[in-house]
Amino acid sequence: MELRSTNGTWFHGTGTVVLTNLRLNLTAGGASVLVAILLVALKLWALSETGSLSIAASLTDSALDLIVSLTGVMAIIYAARPADEDHAFGHSSAEDLAALAQAILVTVSGLVIGWSAIERLLSDTPAPLAAEGRGILVMFTSVVITGALVLWQRHVARRTGSKVVAADSLHYLSDLLPNFGAIAALAASSAFGMTSVDSIIALAAALFLLFSAWRIGGNAFDALMDRRADPVSIAKVENIVASWPNVLGYHDLKTRTAGNRIFVQVHIELDGDQTLEQAHGVSAGLKREILRIMPNADVIIHKDPAGDPLSPNRTT
Repeated sequence: MELRSTNGTWFHGTGTVVLTNLRLNLTAGGASVLVAILLVALKLWALSETGSLSIAASLTDSALDLIVSLTGVMAIIYAARPADEDHAFGHSSAEDLAALAQAILVTVSGLVIGWSAIERLLSDTPAPLAAEGRGILVMFTSVVITGALVLWQRHVARRTGSKVVAADSLHYLSDLLPNFGAIAALAASSAFGMTSVDSIIALAAALFLLFSAWRIGGNAFDALMDRRADPVSIAKVENIVASWPNVLGYHDLKTRTAGNRIFVQVHIELDGDQTLEQAHGVSAGLKREILRIMPNADVIIHKDPAGDPLSPNRTT
């Protein structure tokens, strides 16, 4: 089954897959917003009670996560819109733009946290911590909630291929390190009076945030620059095309990604003596098979007579 929009544009892939992926992405996005709101409230209270910089680092990250999660939900909704006259290839690049914005916000967060940690480490009079037990309880609760969300987001990202959900998952996964770090710092302060551990852990969390931002931003940038699809996806297409009945050869295979969509373009070589209807049947069957294996693909197949040296764009 395929879906058709009101303007006649086709959604490739089965209707069930398209709708299921959208619902999964929206549930993951909505869950991340609710979790971010809860974590911000809990960590604000914990910061006011303890004065811990590692909790402040975790709070900053959660506040940014809230902004990012809201942006991600809007991007998922916008990217799901069908192609129109102005966007003939759909709106899926909105996911890449959102992911790039997420990477920038995380980078800023990591730099601010890292600078604050260095300043406190170099200070002659480090700020004391207080109410460590309450802070530990809040951070442990945050770990449990965040861990559950990450597991769900990673499941959804594997099912749908959504870069926004994958990026959001990385954000919350990166939250686990500062959360565990804050627990360790508060425990060290409570048991041994070692307040410097708080700043050291905050600095480590900042470095991890910067690393995560590099990964998120790099993937989004590659997609916006029309980089080819991953080797595994390309190999799948090549295997299908090369083994498809009545396809005598192929060339000029091109791919690119946008959001969770993979765009595929390939020239296939067919017997030039067959009828147009027969050639179309081969091409249509091949396209359906590629979409069955890769439901989020957008496929264009050009048909050439086998061995025609004048075939446009021929590279072999």
